[in-house]
Amino acid sequence: MTTQTPNDALNASSAAAVDDAALLDMRPRPTWYGSIMRFYRTKPLGGISATIIALTVLAAIFAPVIVPHDPLDLVHDPFVAPSATAWLGSDDLGRDVFSRVIAGARISMYVGILSVLIGITIGTVVGILSAYLGGVLDLVIQRIVDALMAFPAIIMALGLMAALGASVNNIVAALVVILVPGAIRVIRSQVLSIKELDYTLAAEAIGARPWRIMLRHILPNVTASYIVLSTITLGLAIVIEASLSFLGVGVPPDVPTWGGMLTEGASQYIRNAPWLAVFPGLAISIIVFSINFLGDALRDTLDPRLRGR
Repeated sequence: MTTQTPNDALNASSAAAVDDAALLDMRPRPTWYGSIMRFYRTKPLGGISATIIALTVLAAIFAPVIVPHDPLDLVHDPFVAPSATAWLGSDDLGRDVFSRVIAGARISMYVGILSVLIGITIGTVVGILSAYLGGVLDLVIQRIVDALMAFPAIIMALGLMAALGASVNNIVAALVVILVPGAIRVIRSQVLSIKELDYTLAAEAIGARPWRIMLRHILPNVTASYIVLSTITLGLAIVIEASLSFLGVGVPPDVPTWGGMLTEGASQYIRNAPWLAVFPGLAISIIVFSINFLGDALRDTLDPRLRGR
């Protein structure tokens, strides 16, 4: 009869731990398709919103192929109600409303996506530099941010458009100025907590350069905040662009936009032809709601503190 010594028990437990680790390594890692399907199962509202946004982007990209008529051509009689020949009716000049709504998606998505990518990216870079380097740089940046955030977004946009002039690229520039301060504030708050964590302090202790710490240790840990902030801010950018077009200081009048169609239909023809205001307003509402729902779902999925709730 043999007796098991403590060393034998320790070796057996170590071997079992190694076997368990090997089994964990052998597990198939989820593919991108599996991750997307899991997102649709766990966050159905976010999945539906992502589908709506993807279809809107595709419609904006392939608008010249999708639209049945040129959005500037007079193809119907004026004020034709929605029917089989004119799906969303026609406006006061006989232009097809469906074609103009699809063409308006190009302007809204172009302005929204481009301004968010530029504005949130600049805000992320400046926020990381401000929080990690600190000192006088942080003080100066935060006072500039406070001054910019003191103005309401629509008021600042109106002032910038009055100075720059009405064009699509000027709207993008105005939106970038509006979006950068908020992004700086959010990312800075994240970096202030990350820079005090053990792995950041350990990198500093072994003599890693500041730029390496910011790129290798801080930037990857604010990526989730960057994604969520971009999706949530995209809805705000689209609303501001539509508001500027609604007020007549956005893109030129001959360019079909959701905001321009909404102001024309709501101010002049809401009683006789309500579809001129209903369909552009519905398009704005659906895309903004979808972006907000997707942002909430991504926040719940990417934030470890909210995961599983």
